[in-house]
Amino acid sequence: MTDNSGKSRGGRSTTPRKPSGHQAAARAVALGMLGRIIQKNHTLDEALDEAFAADGPGGAMEARDRGFARLLVATVLRRRGQIDDILTRCLSKPASETRSKLLNILRLGAAQILFLQTPPHAAVNSTVRLAGKHASQRGLINAILRRLDREGRTWVVEQETSGAAAVLNTPAWLWQSWCDAWGEDAARQIAACHTREAPLDLTMNPKSEAPVLPSELEAVVLPSGSLRRTAGGRIEDLPGYEEGHWWVQDVSATLPANLLLNALEKNPEGAIIDLCAAPGGKTAQLAATQHPVTAVDLSGKRLQRLSANLERLGLEATVVKADLRKWQPETPVAGVLLDAPCSATGTIRRHPDAAWSKSPEEVARLGAIQEGLVTAAIDMLAPGGVLIYCTCSLQPEEGEARAEDMRARTDLVHLPVSPDEAPGFEAAITNQGDVRILPGLVSSPEDADPVMPAGNDGFFMTRFQKI
Repeated sequence: MTDNSGKSRGGRSTTPRKPSGHQAAARAVALGMLGRIIQKNHTLDEALDEAFAADGPGGAMEARDRGFARLLVATVLRRRGQIDDILTRCLSKPASETRSKLLNILRLGAAQILFLQTPPHAAVNSTVRLAGKHASQRGLINAILRRLDREGRTWVVEQETSGAAAVLNTPAWLWQSWCDAWGEDAARQIAACHTREAPLDLTMNPKSEAPVLPSELEAVVLPSGSLRRTAGGRIEDLPGYEEGHWWVQDVSATLPANLLLNALEKNPEGAIIDLCAAPGGKTAQLAATQHPVTAVDLSGKRLQRLSANLERLGLEATVVKADLRKWQPETPVAGVLLDAPCSATGTIRRHPDAAWSKSPEEVARLGAIQEGLVTAAIDMLAPGGVLIYCTCSLQPEEGEARAEDMRARTDLVHLPVSPDEAPGFEAAITNQGDVRILPGLVSSPEDADPVMPAGNDGFFMTRFQKI
């Protein structure tokens, strides 16, 4: 029981406390990022860079508050379909017809109450304050969020138990494409993976002396040799970062370079070209061998990051800024790795904005680009040279269809992948000898301490030799 002062009879205030300054600032920054992503079609990475630039609205934030702002935005994006469905139950018109800023404020509040276990009073008060001086909106936001606190969790359970959550959180065209390609059960597993925060996978630098130990990184070793740890905190603060003992690379993304190197075992010093190379994880894998490596990418900014990473790792590669459809090496090479531009639907768990920013038209447009890049890559190869084509896409138009086109060529012969080449990915090898990795394939060791999240990026890869 309380009196009119807002204090309980025990003397402890029951009036909702005003959120601390850093929490309020993080929520305000999160609201700005949501607007840029949803209304202006910026990527999550772009929005983060803009928000936390030195002169950005979150430039002076501590790492903890930056992490909170990112978590808020990522949760809204991952659960956007569920959140909008629930908000529509509380609004007089569909969420899609609600003013964008108001809807984004409500989304942030709903994410905190329904999925982040934020104390309701903190979630409601801090979210209401985002409306500023708009009294009518403040009242509406307060009423809706208090209703979500009373009823919303029950609605979430209904969404989950009925199977509606997976469909709601996936754009209709994307859901249908996955059901058609992989079956509904697989589509549901993919959608479930996309609601979870991805772990941090690290590739160890084979050229490091006295490398950091997995225990120092609080990591477990996966069958492929990658280390996995729980995401969180600044990458730069982890043991071994400054010494160049490792680089960040999803476990699935390590396989294409390994498949190329396996095929070049009899030519251990043959030149390799890494096309569309940035940000450079695969380049680092190749550069850690005896092969001369050239990294080609169209983005100068991304190549700067690649070069900085190679320098930190103590690895060398020739870096070229060029449109690879117009660029050719001076002499044909032994190997080419083409990680082609794609819809990146295999990386939605890391980039939850991607689910809502892609379209069937973009997949078709990228397919035409991929076809041209394959032709350019083949032209770079010497006779007997090996091509790896891969995409971080779940769309067969960007993977299996490209492989079929390559099989029809008379200047290539397919080199199937064998199980011993893909530890941890044996189940992903197709009947054709290609590799189709769906999210959720990689599980962390059951006895891992601490317990590690499962999952991986989606990928397709195929391998050919030039006749």
